[in-house]
Amino acid sequence: MPLTADPPAAVTLDDVRAAARTLDGVAVRTPLVEVPALSDLAGVPVVLKCEQLQPVGAFKVRGAYNAISRAAAAGARGIVTQSSGNHGQAVAWAARAFGLRAVVVMPESTPRFKVDGVRRHGGEVVFAGAVRSPEQGQRAEAIAREDGLAMIPPFDHPDVVAGQGTIGLEIAEQRPDVAVVLSPVSGGGLLAGITVAISALKPQARIVAVEPAGAAKLSAALAAGEPRTLQRAESMADGLLTRSIGSFTFPIIRRVVREAVQVTEDQIAAAVRFLHREAGLRVEPSGAVTTAAVLAGRVRLDGPAVLVVSGGNVDPELFQRLAE
Repeated sequence: MPLTADPPAAVTLDDVRAAARTLDGVAVRTPLVEVPALSDLAGVPVVLKCEQLQPVGAFKVRGAYNAISRAAAAGARGIVTQSSGNHGQAVAWAARAFGLRAVVVMPESTPRFKVDGVRRHGGEVVFAGAVRSPEQGQRAEAIAREDGLAMIPPFDHPDVVAGQGTIGLEIAEQRPDVAVVLSPVSGGGLLAGITVAISALKPQARIVAVEPAGAAKLSAALAAGEPRTLQRAESMADGLLTRSIGSFTFPIIRRVVREAVQVTEDQIAAAVRFLHREAGLRVEPSGAVTTAAVLAGRVRLDGPAVLVVSGGNVDPELFQRLAE
């Protein structure tokens, strides 16, 4: 039988601290980098939490490794997940560290460089459906049943959330005077984890979610008081195209997060270009949305701000067009 876990009622600060111990020496304690032009524009100190420096180039390694370490301890024979990119690479990377098989169910339209990334880290790729479609989840569940593999979802899992929460733990330690934390949001694993840590350690700080205008699932959920599934999700920020916030992550998020701001495609493109020109950073559109929100004046900054840059895995041709 697949080794799946029923999520507990919540993820606690102790869970995040336990994840930090698991990730010690594995995940990079990423630096906070100030871009003077951004601070000058905002009128307050603004720093970037550079998660593109992680193994596999994105924050996802934190949650994947934490969850897989627990699955391995429980006797998992292998791992299966669904992903359009970064999570799949992180699962393949972490599973190989534990000597486990990793199967990643990806959309049929997945760019070749993302498929190659999963395979480069030892993962097996199975194609099913469109981006974030039900077919992906159904195929992954079928593989879990048939092959006896542990399912590690991209975001809606307590161990994944706890792993992502180590970003918030580091922010609180690295920037004790933080007043605002901006985080990208898709299914909510990253935002939920950061919320757990920051609300416990820096309760005075505001946490602001940023999402593409074409995939504003958290805005819809906050307005309705519960997750709502969008008819469609479209953006160059392909890591943020989940059509609904997670059923596990949303209750964690809604207790603290009151602001979900949206950025346009032009604003995202401008942010990718800005980060390249002003800071020499190669950032994927999904990771640039927090910078886009500041550049576009979409969020009020009333004190030192930390912008989570979630990753740097971007198609080379797309990056070249945006950077120019």
